[in-house]
Amino acid sequence: PDWHTAAVPSPVVEIRIESPRTPDVVALLEHHLAFSYATTEPEHVFALDLDGLDTPSVTFVTARSAGELLGIGALKALDATHGELKSMHTVEAARGQGIARRLVEHLVGLARERKLDRVSLETGSQDAYAPARALYERCGFTPCGPFADYPDAPSSAFYTRAL
Repeated sequence: PDWHTAAVPSPVVEIRIESPRTPDVVALLEHHLAFSYATTEPEHVFALDLDGLDTPSVTFVTARSAGELLGIGALKALDATHGELKSMHTVEAARGQGIARRLVEHLVGLARERKLDRVSLETGSQDAYAPARALYERCGFTPCGPFADYPDAPSSAFYTRAL
């Protein structure tokens, strides 16, 4: 075979429910929050902190390959029919490998299993969040107005997807 053009097998990625208090997860969450505060006015940062993620209404998941943390995400129950994606973040070294898409698809699958009718999310409207907005649109999310108790802030972009 031609080794220069042979396909490289993609790593096995396991997505599973995990505690947000796992040490490497805590470090990535700290990075996620620092990014949020560096790109958005503090009063419009809606990223959940560790305590906000470690509640019964939130299902927190990780994506790992051979034990290495590649990404995180969460599904928060807003009510019996509406869920919200939270804390989506992929480590920089793993970007462009489809990890975020797999996390989104996994969380949407959890929402379906829970018989939710809709999943929504809030992300930044700034240029730094353009890759995230493009991902959500590729995953079937469409722009919408504010939901839950979010204010209509110019730094926020809102998306929703009917299930």
